[in-house]
Amino acid sequence: MEMQQNPWTILSSEKKYDNPWIKVTEHQVINPSGGNGIYGVVHFKNAAIGVVALDEHNNIYLVGQYRFPLEQFSWEIPEGGGPLGIDPLLGAQRELLEETGLVAADWQPIVHMHLSNSVSDEAAVIFLARNLEQREAEPEETEQLFTKKVPFETAYQMVKNHEITDSMSVAAILKLKLMMLEGEIQSAL
Repeated sequence: MEMQQNPWTILSSEKKYDNPWIKVTEHQVINPSGGNGIYGVVHFKNAAIGVVALDEHNNIYLVGQYRFPLEQFSWEIPEGGGPLGIDPLLGAQRELLEETGLVAADWQPIVHMHLSNSVSDEAAVIFLARNLEQREAEPEETEQLFTKKVPFETAYQMVKNHEITDSMSVAAILKLKLMMLEGEIQSAL
């Protein structure tokens, strides 16, 4: 069997839940070993979008908020969602302004990832934003956000010390560290 071939057989599918952001479908399947089973899939109706805003002094901007599913506070890069089929850069620009009040002149995609591909089709893109200008933040009414500017190395240590655990933030900060070490972007480190 080729690695690219789908070893699952779907016998039937039933939508179990649907709202403006996600749809949950339960599939009756024959699994790769030939046994009957079920497989639940969460379909996300938006792309996940993240932004690492890096200033000229190698500071990045973090956004803190209470995350309802985790029942805890979380420090993260600015993140949000953007409609599927629309340029994710537009969503990244919107999220950065909403959450931090920043606009950026230079944008570069640095990470493409699937966030939980064992149960979800949610895809993410993370951008590096540079040449920043401060304006007024425009948070959504459902958000209670705290922002802070920290040296990049502090954010990197927060990842190492498990103080930043959000998957997009961890991936973005580690990718940026790698880019700095490999000389792909200039760093004051």
